[in-house]
Amino acid sequence: MTRAAVPQAAATQASVTGPGDEGRVPADLRLVGPALAAWAAAAVALTAEGRTVAIACGAAVLVSGVLLLAAAARWGSRRGSAEPAGRTGWAGAAGAVGAVVAVLLCAVAGAAVGALAGADTRRGPVPELARRHAEATVEATVTGDPKATRPRVRGSVRAAPAVVVEAEASRVTTTRGVTTAVRTPVLLMGHQPWLGLLPSTEVRVEGWLMPPSRSGDRVAAVVRVGDSGPPQVVAGPSMVQRAAGRLRAGLREATDGLAPDARALLPGLVVGDTSRVPSDLEEAFRATDLTHLLAVSGGNLAVLLAVLIGPPHLASRAERRGLAARLGIPLRLTAVLGGGLALGFVVVCRPEPSVLRAAVCGLITLLAIGTGRSRALLPALAGAVLLLVLYDPWLARGYGFLLSVLATGALLTLAPRWAAALRRRGMPDRVAEALAAAGAAQAVCAPVIAVLAARVSLVAVPCNLLAEPAVAPATVLGFAALAAAPLVPPLAEGLAWLAGWPARWTATVARTGAGLPGAELAWPGGWAGGLWLAAATAVVLLIAGRVLRSPWVCGACALLLLLAVVRPAPLTRGLTGWPPPDWRMVACDVGQGDALVLAAGPHSAVLVDAGPEPKAVDRCLRRLGVDEVPMLVLSHFHADHVDGLPGVLRGRAVGAIETTSYALPPGRAAFVRREAGRAGVPVVEAVPGERRSVGGLSWEVLWPPPAGTSAVAEDGPNDASVVLLVRTGGLTLLLLGDLEPPAQQELWETHPGLPPVDVLKVAHHGSAYQDPRLTRGLRPRLAVISVGAGNPYGHPAARTIGALREQGAAVLRTDTDGPVAVTGGQGGPVAVTGQRRGRRRRRQPVQRPRRSRTVDGCRALPARGITESCTQRISTPISVTSTPPARPPPPRRRYGTFSSVISWRCPSRTSRSTSVRRSCWTAGSWWTRWCAGGGEATAMSSTARSRSC
Repeated sequence: MTRAAVPQAAATQASVTGPGDEGRVPADLRLVGPALAAWAAAAVALTAEGRTVAIACGAAVLVSGVLLLAAAARWGSRRGSAEPAGRTGWAGAAGAVGAVVAVLLCAVAGAAVGALAGADTRRGPVPELARRHAEATVEATVTGDPKATRPRVRGSVRAAPAVVVEAEASRVTTTRGVTTAVRTPVLLMGHQPWLGLLPSTEVRVEGWLMPPSRSGDRVAAVVRVGDSGPPQVVAGPSMVQRAAGRLRAGLREATDGLAPDARALLPGLVVGDTSRVPSDLEEAFRATDLTHLLAVSGGNLAVLLAVLIGPPHLASRAERRGLAARLGIPLRLTAVLGGGLALGFVVVCRPEPSVLRAAVCGLITLLAIGTGRSRALLPALAGAVLLLVLYDPWLARGYGFLLSVLATGALLTLAPRWAAALRRRGMPDRVAEALAAAGAAQAVCAPVIAVLAARVSLVAVPCNLLAEPAVAPATVLGFAALAAAPLVPPLAEGLAWLAGWPARWTATVARTGAGLPGAELAWPGGWAGGLWLAAATAVVLLIAGRVLRSPWVCGACALLLLLAVVRPAPLTRGLTGWPPPDWRMVACDVGQGDALVLAAGPHSAVLVDAGPEPKAVDRCLRRLGVDEVPMLVLSHFHADHVDGLPGVLRGRAVGAIETTSYALPPGRAAFVRREAGRAGVPVVEAVPGERRSVGGLSWEVLWPPPAGTSAVAEDGPNDASVVLLVRTGGLTLLLLGDLEPPAQQELWETHPGLPPVDVLKVAHHGSAYQDPRLTRGLRPRLAVISVGAGNPYGHPAARTIGALREQGAAVLRTDTDGPVAVTGGQGGPVAVTGQRRGRRRRRQPVQRPRRSRTVDGCRALPARGITESCTQRISTPISVTSTPPARPPPPRRRYGTFSSVISWRCPSRTSRSTSVRRSCWTAGSWWTRWCAGGGEATAMSSTARSRSC
């Protein structure tokens, strides 16, 4: 089910495959046609009807027979009477007939094996049980390594993590007791205990069968296991798989003491074990097109074979190099040892598409070396494709296999010519070969990546060039640690420590490249987008061959590319208009979630919520140039508001995280505290009535009330959302979180003096459940809805949008308008929408006339950084006794830009029902405080009760 990683610029293959040798002789294309024919026929036959495939195969065989008979008859009639010139022409015609017949017969073979493989997913009881979502007991043999899925946020919750395992079902028993022997590929969905399974293990599971998410998949059904415990093992793995599993486990143990990135990355670089790679590092590798390093492509095997036999073009000569030559091992025995190394490589690294392609190419090359035949590498690649498609027809539809073949073909055909052209322009040989290999692989693979990911990486070539020198030492030292782990664990740890340094360098290159503002360029996805990119690449290459002859033109193009990648803020703002220079609030386009940025100064902003994914909020903050976040307010603990927290903490100074006092749901609340503790950021709870300010930005917490004072706030996480009244640049904004109508009603009753607002962040992504009295009382000029495109909840509701517009509010939504920036001052708010695909950026003034209202503002006290004025406005029924909030933990680190002594006022105010006089607790050596009532407090370097309260 999972695709193999993208083998982009495996430049290390250049030294082993010998592109230079391939470029000195005409390319041998005799096997290319048959290989492509078998590939295409297998891909089509996998989902075609059996009768159609049989008719097509019969017709191809018939045409082949007719061509052969016609050629034989003509040969018989001309035998002995042809002149030399005629013989030459006849030889050419015979060769053409032979080529056509070979293509047809290989297509027949590919179609036949493809039809048989596709029939396995359609016959037997499993497909029908999957269509009925029936329950059954399945006995299956594991055929791949278990893989933990990356759970996604769906709505307000994050999906539970699951483990998927490819297997082949051998016996199916229905709930009626009917048992059937089958041979059907399935995908098992289990739980965390399944991660220890090894290929060839036989298991028995009980679960529900479901059809695969895509038609034409290589599995006939998905079996969702009901039991959350370990799998029921019927028979253990084979001896070979147990040995491979011990080697992989030994490498993981040897890397346990390394730095986090090296610990996660080294097993992936060596054997393709990505179980430890965190999501942010995986995203960085994907953004820089370095994921081929985690796929264990031909570059890894090439390095190992080079250690054994040396450069292949010298392998048959007396001056051959490598470990085998130094040990005096004969050439044929060297080829046999290389073949054993290739087979062991497949077993340990698992038969992924790129691994199989590399192994078969290597075996063909080793066979040529052992028998003394010529080592034409392009026929070896074509032969590998032909054999692998006939062995596993599903590879014909695998994107990983396609990318692996394209990258290798580019290294054998395009790279030598490009390297020669660069050398003619005076570039050093090694630099020219590396740059040509990286560029050629990127040129042919980029259209396929655009089909899958709808993007183009602008940093792929330089990142591959920078990471390439680290691949060989990491591979050699990593495999040495792998071999030493079962025998001498201390030696394995030492070798892993050495291999960790190049692994850390690779991770640094990926993170740095992905962190650049222009690392990725959005591009239309699907096959149409891929074809457009292929055509654009061809045009650029044709023009570049003629235009880039002048060093000045080359320098200008390099400068333009650098500007496109770095994207200096003044240049970006001048070209795109985003972000507007005087923005006060930005609603980030983070999908189905919230992330609101409030400007607090140069490169500084207060963030309200973090969205569902780290990458989206990180990208938004980067585009806004935000490096410091004095305060991150998380309105409540639903996943679509807090799961992007790692993206906020990544590379930024965060002063504190303020959350609601209702820790629901507990799992996501624990996630927030865990991530904050890892980053050393203190977590405090919001208190109603507290006021804070940073620069020209000030805000007041209106909701939720303390625990025990409101049954509505305790009804669920949405109704416990932190509600902020924000004032900035002459504008008034109200951020409602995800409040439901009961909480909105109580908010309005508790704060009847709320002023009309310029900007309203509509509650709960614009759902249909809104309190009309609150909306009418606020009279917003601009309503902003943060919502994801194509969400399954129908947000925003047409009724909500219509009600807002009837009251005169302009409505903007992130799913159609992209990110929304709010600017303005005395004349009212002005909305500037960011660019979404298919839309133009627009600037929308909000000019609805309205009555001016005077509102008490926060008092700015003489302190640098954040100042705070706290007013308690708690509506508590007479019969309810309010319980003071718990004393908070002291903050763990000091935000360096703030003064260590900050004062604030907490005047007592009587609410409509009763007044509650509370006390102020101070914590830490800077501005963080916990206000629980009236009085005046000063932050000191202790957590004792302030005397001034």
